[in-house]
Amino acid sequence: MPRVSEMPDAVFDGKNMGYVPPKKLRISPRLKLHRKHATSVDPVTYEVIRHALWHVNEEHGATIQRISGSPVAMYALDLNPSILTEDGEFVYFGPYMQYMSGVTDTQVKWILEYRSDNPGIRDGDMFLANDPWVGAAHQQDVMLICPVFWKKELFCWVTNCLHQYDIGGITPSSFCGSAENAFEEGICIPPVKIIEDGGIRRDIEELYLRSSRKPEAVALDFRAQFAGNMTARDRVLALIKRYGPEVVKGVMKKILDNGERAFLDKLKRLPDGVWRERTYVECCRPGDRRTHRVMLTLKKKGARLIFENEGSAPQDGAMNATFSGWRGAVMVALNELLCWDQYFSIGGALRHVEFDPTPGTFNCANFPASVSTAPVQAMEISVYPAYNVLSKMIHSDPEMRRDIMCIGGTSQWPATIFRGIDQWGERYGYILVDPIGGAIGAFSTGDGISTGGQSRTPICKLPNVEHTEQTFPLLFLYRKEVVDSGGAGKFRGGLSAESCFIPHRTDAITQDTLSSGNAIPTSPGMMAGYPGSVNVYKFKQDSNVLDCFRNSELPNDISELQGSDVTLQLRQENFVQRPTDVYAVVWSAAGGFGDPLERDPDKVRDDVVENRSVSSDAAREIYGVVIGSDGSLDREATARLRAERRNANRRKDGDVARLSGKVVAHVTDNIDLRRERGRLRMGCSKCAADLGSVRENYKEHCVRRDSDVSIANPNIGDWRRYIDDRPVFRQFFCPGCGALIENEIAREGDELLRDIELHMK
Repeated sequence: MPRVSEMPDAVFDGKNMGYVPPKKLRISPRLKLHRKHATSVDPVTYEVIRHALWHVNEEHGATIQRISGSPVAMYALDLNPSILTEDGEFVYFGPYMQYMSGVTDTQVKWILEYRSDNPGIRDGDMFLANDPWVGAAHQQDVMLICPVFWKKELFCWVTNCLHQYDIGGITPSSFCGSAENAFEEGICIPPVKIIEDGGIRRDIEELYLRSSRKPEAVALDFRAQFAGNMTARDRVLALIKRYGPEVVKGVMKKILDNGERAFLDKLKRLPDGVWRERTYVECCRPGDRRTHRVMLTLKKKGARLIFENEGSAPQDGAMNATFSGWRGAVMVALNELLCWDQYFSIGGALRHVEFDPTPGTFNCANFPASVSTAPVQAMEISVYPAYNVLSKMIHSDPEMRRDIMCIGGTSQWPATIFRGIDQWGERYGYILVDPIGGAIGAFSTGDGISTGGQSRTPICKLPNVEHTEQTFPLLFLYRKEVVDSGGAGKFRGGLSAESCFIPHRTDAITQDTLSSGNAIPTSPGMMAGYPGSVNVYKFKQDSNVLDCFRNSELPNDISELQGSDVTLQLRQENFVQRPTDVYAVVWSAAGGFGDPLERDPDKVRDDVVENRSVSSDAAREIYGVVIGSDGSLDREATARLRAERRNANRRKDGDVARLSGKVVAHVTDNIDLRRERGRLRMGCSKCAADLGSVRENYKEHCVRRDSDVSIANPNIGDWRRYIDDRPVFRQFFCPGCGALIENEIAREGDELLRDIELHMK
């Protein structure tokens, strides 16, 4: 299938294929844009206005939270505001759910192209939109887009996006895991003028609310979004009145230009090349046991980055995302790894980034594909590989290397969608928010953060158990971190957690599952780091939990209870949880960085004895660390065991060539690039063993071992419960010293991934 760049005659207008903004927007001459800006702003004024604009976004988000009050806004922080220039360049993202802002500029540019003439864009207007083919993660993420005018000229845009309880479709909460197309999902709304002359258009609001099962909640959230935009607009206008329009616009332009300059300075320090990552999605519809490949390719050509998804599986079932969803997902990692020093101002960097996906793939799906589950599958599986390809690209620079972060936890959301009638006879329906607790991946300089949240939502937080119990008829038995869940490595990935609950004061809860990453880990490590654990559903039917309560006993784990263990499938719908049925949900943990055999043995001992984050069995089997029954570290036995492991992985059938040339670059933590007799060759960073020409795949020169994926993490269960394709854990060892160079997770029979391809002479 051709990529976007190979389809010059295709129409990317957001109807059948996702909207791709042209280089020059077609804007009606009736709309006057404010273009004048100061070319020189004194440093103090610049810093004052720059920070004031950042705080506009923060206050914007806080306003939505205070008025909405929903768990979506308060705990999941499933919202984000943005400020954009008059022609749709990002000034700032907010610090909330990042991919929500990542799709905002396409909405703004679409409005400029398709609404500037009819019905027109005027002061006092706002546009409601949730059409994923124009620019939304999925239909539940509804945007309210507000033009800010100064003296009849469009000065800038303030926008927000907020996830809604329910906007229709075949499943309450609108996560339609069995939908075959968009017609079975919530309503799709291309940008429509819902606020006119500062007032709500009742006809449009009633149309918007009509398909919702919770119209009163959606109406309240809409007013929260309205108030957020009003607050942000008023703050921007106050800045204009105080400093003048040309100065404020000059600051906006300088923010973009500074961001562009900083981005280009970073790119100059990095080699050209191609970096690839591959992972998989499981189960695109109920009963599906296939795995669906995800490919992400990053190309660096001078001062440009190009992202592609060629090789990803075709659109299918209910797992898809649109062009803007895929693009917004990749932008999350781009922003956090290369633009973090610019206050989430990515607009300048985007001037040098191309997104060139293949339409018709599941993460660049054409209409009318089912996309309501996009954020928990197609978009998350697009976000996290971007961390790996970008991290491998920047590793060669010593300063930027410190910014590397491995893939985090909840890399595929194990959705638990519940609904029913509560003890007061009221209908309810929601998704368990706890997996937002996630885990932060290991860094190149230290361990990740256990239950540190999701990196795509920098200020996310776990909901209080008491708040969830107050809002829904649930009673939690425990919530705890999971031992051994973090990916092993020289630096360990953060642990994930497990939440366990039963129905409370209701006879039954109807449940749906919606997940991936239960068989194949979706948080792989990096540069020999091991993957984090997988998602797990645990369901114990007809348990003795109520008997335990009567005996004043509280179980610490679902395994302590009697009852029948039920294996829940990844898209199992309409199963009933009764008062004696216990349900536990474990979300995936974060990937590790570097070879586990290089981890400081004292840290492993602390992990086992003090922190209880690693079991003694895993310490020995994965880290090669021997800990006595009294908790003491046996240093001699540890050194001996590690040496035996490395020796076993060396090449035994012949001599290994060694390189002696000058090190040109540290390609990864384990590979150096050396100039050998005028040619560039890869070599082991420990012993200088030759790993082939820079034009070759270094993995083909390593000692390779394929194992069952379960050896990669003690919490990975039997893949046969969910899928038919066997996943394997491939390890690549230095032929000279036996050091672990890299790992990859693949379906048995899939080609070897060439993850690094440097274009250097």
